[in-house]
Amino acid sequence: MSGSPAWQIETVPGGITAADGFRVAGVACSIKKSDALDLALIVADNLATAAGLFTTNKAVAAPVTPRREHLAASAGRAAVILVNSGCANACTGPEGMAVARSTAGFAASTIGCLPEQVLVASTGVIGVQLDATKVRQGVAVAARSLAPSAHLEAARAIMTTDTGPKEAAVRVTTPAGVFHVGGMAKGAGMIEPNMATMLGFLTTDAMVHAPLLQRALAAAVADTFNAITIDGDTSTNDSVFLLAGGASRVAIEDEAYPALVAGVRAVCGELARAIVRGGEGVTKLVQITVSGAACDDEARKAAKVIANSLLVKTALHGGDPNWGRLVAAAGRAGVAFDLDRASVRVGDIVLFADGVPFDERAQAAAVLLQCDTIEIEVGLGAGRSGPVTVWTSDLSAEYVRINGEYRT
Repeated sequence: MSGSPAWQIETVPGGITAADGFRVAGVACSIKKSDALDLALIVADNLATAAGLFTTNKAVAAPVTPRREHLAASAGRAAVILVNSGCANACTGPEGMAVARSTAGFAASTIGCLPEQVLVASTGVIGVQLDATKVRQGVAVAARSLAPSAHLEAARAIMTTDTGPKEAAVRVTTPAGVFHVGGMAKGAGMIEPNMATMLGFLTTDAMVHAPLLQRALAAAVADTFNAITIDGDTSTNDSVFLLAGGASRVAIEDEAYPALVAGVRAVCGELARAIVRGGEGVTKLVQITVSGAACDDEARKAAKVIANSLLVKTALHGGDPNWGRLVAAAGRAGVAFDLDRASVRVGDIVLFADGVPFDERAQAAAVLLQCDTIEIEVGLGAGRSGPVTVWTSDLSAEYVRINGEYRT
């Protein structure tokens, strides 16, 4: 298709319930030591098609296994998502697995659906048993308070060390009609999703068959949730779910598929960047773009190496325009790289190009590095592929403090 796309996307309020046909609740059931909200329930008014992507970490948390099983057993259908925060239910042995399965069953009986139509998720401290009694009590309370208006409470209930709730929603106008995509996410540390302690939940009121929904979610996640990193650590619990309830009656087939992907990508992108901006000890959101690669996969690999470099991240925190650290990270990424054609740009200021530094521009670049949003581009000089973008953060003493005291 040439010219402008045959759809329009507008940001709207409402978070995960901006899509019609979903109700949510966020409650406190004492999983956390404080009285903070720690359990969220997402319920589809009618059985929804479902898609999911999960952590690639081989040390998987207990809820990941039944989630995979339930999606397979239900042929991609779900009615309920149950999420707790404050306890990851990871590395908890057979007891943890039993809790994941039994709480899914309890939610099913409470809402009135089959157990395989319930998807469970947990986030928090690893190696602590999840109290099933507290979860059941929370589910019972949440089920009585389900409402579309409770989206902010639900977003707060899935937080751990997040600085605030993360919500996003869009309206997508197409020739076939209007549908919505909404979502919420949590994540602040142990973040480099490779489908992170990242959890994302999305809904749409479009009508979508499960295989196409899974395809759309994978396409959107590839350059949003999978293009962020705070500390290079992939969690035991990472998951992203997308439910399609169909209340808009807008059917998504091949022709409308790009509009669905665009809507899901818009919401995922907003949530992904919010995860980085609200990360543990983060003071700066940094966009790293790599161009001039031999192929896009090599551009992506180099971008991740640069984004995860401790020396790069500390320089960013201090506002130091140390282009040498960027070049060194790109050069060790294990991809095609030509120093004599490489380049580094901060904002619109070129600091290094074709093997020649421009240190007289360092002071101007240092001013840009004081901002809370920074754009950096690194050219590998090895080809025509890219640009590929990832988002990362600076590394502060506060990050060290938070993670040094996480369990104590």
